[in-house]
Amino acid sequence: MRQETEIPNADKRSERTKAAILRAARERFGAHGYERTTIRAVASDAGIDPSMVMRYFGNKAQLFDAALAIDLLLPDLTSVPADEIARTLVRHFLERWEGDLAGDALLVLLRSAVTNEHAGARMHEIFAAQVAPALAAVLGPELAARRAGLVSAQLLGLGLTRYLLRLPAVTALTPDEIEDGLAPAIRAVLEPK
Repeated sequence: MRQETEIPNADKRSERTKAAILRAARERFGAHGYERTTIRAVASDAGIDPSMVMRYFGNKAQLFDAALAIDLLLPDLTSVPADEIARTLVRHFLERWEGDLAGDALLVLLRSAVTNEHAGARMHEIFAAQVAPALAAVLGPELAARRAGLVSAQLLGLGLTRYLLRLPAVTALTPDEIEDGLAPAIRAVLEPK
C-alpha cells in the first residue's frame, strides 16, 4: 500500500521537474537564442543538476523541440466568411503575441530560427503542418499549398518586426490598425488568380 502512494508522488515530482526545465528552457532560448543556450544554464535556471535535463530530454536539440512544441491553435476557417479569413488570421496571431512575450514559444522559435538551422527547420515544420491544412479547408489543397508560404511570411514578418525587432513604425500601431493594414495584403494572396 505504501508503494502505491509513493509512485504518484514520484510522478508528480517528475512532472514538476520537467515543467521547470521546459519553462527555464523557453526563457533561456528566448533571451539568448539556440546557439548561446546551454544545458548547464537551463539546469541552473530550473534549480536542478544538468544531468536531470539530459535524463528527461537527451540533448539540447531534443530539449529545444520539447520546449517549443507549438500548436498555432488556428481557428476553424470553414466557419469564417471568405472576405474575413485574412483579418481572422491576423487577429489570431496578434492575440497570441499581445500576451506575455517572454513565454510565447512561437516568438522564442522565431528568434532562434533566424540564426539556427535546426530552429529554422522546426519553424518550417510547424507552419507547413498547420497553416497549409487550415487554408486547405477553405481554399482547397492545391491553392493552399501555393499560398501558405506567403501567408506565413507575412504573419512571421509581423511577429519579427513588432515583437522581436520592435520597429517603432510597427509597435506604434494598434492591433486594429495592423488588422486594417495587413489583412488586405493577405486577402490578395489568398484570392485565386
